Amino acid sequence: MRTATLPRPGVGWLRATVPGRDLPAPESLRRRWAIRSLALVALATTTAYLAWRTTATLDLSVWWLSVPLVLLEIHAALGIALFTFSLWDVDRRPEVRRVTDTADRLAVLIPTYNEGIEVLMPTVAAALAMQLPHETWVLDDGARPEVRRLARDLGAHYLARTEHAHAKAGNLNNAFKVIEADFVAVLDADHVASPRFLMETLGYFDDSRVALVQTPQEFYNVDSFEHEAAHGTDGDRFHEQALFYRVLQPGKNRWGAAFWCGTGAVVRVQALRAVGGVATDTITEDIHTTIRLHRAGWKTVYHNEVLARGLAASDAATYQLQRLRWGTGAMQVLRIENPLTVPGLRLSQRLAYAATLLGWFDAWRSLGYLLLPTAVLVTGAVPIRADPMTFLVAFGSTFILQQLALRALSRGCHRPILSIIFELVRMTPNLLATTTLVTRRRVAFAVTPKGRSTDEHRAVQVPFLLLWAAAFNVLGAAWFAFTLLGFTSTHYPVMGVALGALAWLVVNVALSVAAMRRVRALRYAPERRASVRFETDLPVSLDGARAVLQDVSLTGARIVVTADPDRRPLSQLTIEIGAAAVTLDVLIRSARPIGEGREMVGLEFEPGQHTELARLAVAIFGTRIVPGVDGVARRPAFSPGAIPSAA
Repeated sequence: MRTATLPRPGVGWLRATVPGRDLPAPESLRRRWAIRSLALVALATTTAYLAWRTTATLDLSVWWLSVPLVLLEIHAALGIALFTFSLWDVDRRPEVRRVTDTADRLAVLIPTYNEGIEVLMPTVAAALAMQLPHETWVLDDGARPEVRRLARDLGAHYLARTEHAHAKAGNLNNAFKVIEADFVAVLDADHVASPRFLMETLGYFDDSRVALVQTPQEFYNVDSFEHEAAHGTDGDRFHEQALFYRVLQPGKNRWGAAFWCGTGAVVRVQALRAVGGVATDTITEDIHTTIRLHRAGWKTVYHNEVLARGLAASDAATYQLQRLRWGTGAMQVLRIENPLTVPGLRLSQRLAYAATLLGWFDAWRSLGYLLLPTAVLVTGAVPIRADPMTFLVAFGSTFILQQLALRALSRGCHRPILSIIFELVRMTPNLLATTTLVTRRRVAFAVTPKGRSTDEHRAVQVPFLLLWAAAFNVLGAAWFAFTLLGFTSTHYPVMGVALGALAWLVVNVALSVAAMRRVRALRYAPERRASVRFETDLPVSLDGARAVLQDVSLTGARIVVTADPDRRPLSQLTIEIGAAAVTLDVLIRSARPIGEGREMVGLEFEPGQHTELARLAVAIFGTRIVPGVDGVARRPAFSPGAIPSAA
């Protein structure tokens, strides 16, 4: 995997945090009402604009263009209204105590299927290192001997089942037949948790009606496809899911509608059993199970503090596969247990679910916006019957207010250009997903690939629909040019409308090209490394010779050491971390001079060193970037004392 560094604690791109915690500091009442007021003004202006559009500007002689266009605008307005509802209050959550002692029986469950040992090891090691007495269970649906051996060597329990129905949901339900626990934490195979994970979440269960506590998903591979490119610093980087996990989900606390996201959560076993276990009727068992919990009167809480980090989609193909599964699962939920109509939910909960589930249909709006300007240029139709300047003023002022409201409501997590690029990338899988609502096509649960997925450094294929939509827009521009030259039968009765459509088309092409370039970029090519590599500058020793560690992963390391022509191919590397040390058997794979009698040496860790590698994993995945005195983020230093004693 690519070189990575962990974000420092906090959400600097969001707002200040509570001292000593990663919980965002509460907004002032003045700021909260300023955001709400701006959103309400934007909604009022949008309502007035749409009333004018539908009553005074529709040209029904070209209804096949004018009606779809106004419907797209109405759909966008409904989205902003639900966005305002969702983000009315992002600070609402119960007061919670930090739990330092408990008589409850606790278990950490790590369901896995085909993830590599290098991905799974830090998750298991960190789970074992969690504070508060608990059991750690590796639930291996792949029934792999090497995973059984890993669990045994580290001191975790191992459980595999003989049949594999219902994928992850079935795996978890099988575990509940065996494990005796009052509360379980569920972590995906790639999610490395903080030692404080249980301490910070268990306090919410003092309320006997709380069934679930969910935490944000953050990621340690900060150069993934989902992350915004860094600009000269290894500090916090915005990622595509930040808006959902750090703002939208916290906002659901206000309406009692926070839902399970599959990983990074603690669940009351009694509540799960009361609703028949984890839902198995859809491939998004997490949100489906939450709906059943809410219908039965159970409460859920979103704890907006990063307590675990996992792997974001490293390339566009993985990203699209993930969105296709999520979107298809959302359609299954709408078909099987629609929260808009099923009994047992409050109106606020129905609206909160609607804001999430109906968002998958935004792809149709994106497609419409891509196709409409070309339709105008090819036909010469005028879908808006209004003075051009009047329309520009009305539309422009409404659009600007909407964008300002979106930016304010998202607390800085709405990046307009980047958001549109991601909308275009996921347009194809989202459209395919939403069609399953009608076709009822069954889709099997597909595990998101993690770790090494290819041996080739190759670009990902551009989504077919995005490619064809871009080509369609280019053809529209060519048609416009041929029309001006008199080579077509099209006539433009209002040249201003044609020029406006052309400008819209140019923007579409530019955004489509940006999306395609991101998909094809080799820096986001499918993953060839088995483990994330972390940069550092720790002191180490190679067979007693002092050296400096340049980077390290769970498969190898790179060091700078004094040149030695007599060095043994099989050596020992000792990594010093605070007062502790990890010693590993290594193979020297490469060595090159770098001047001044020094050389850069590439090392590969010998396989089977599970205990020492687990201790290393707890340390390197617990790293933080420490800002320097000038505010610039430095290379990470390992957390002193992070290494537990050998299992």
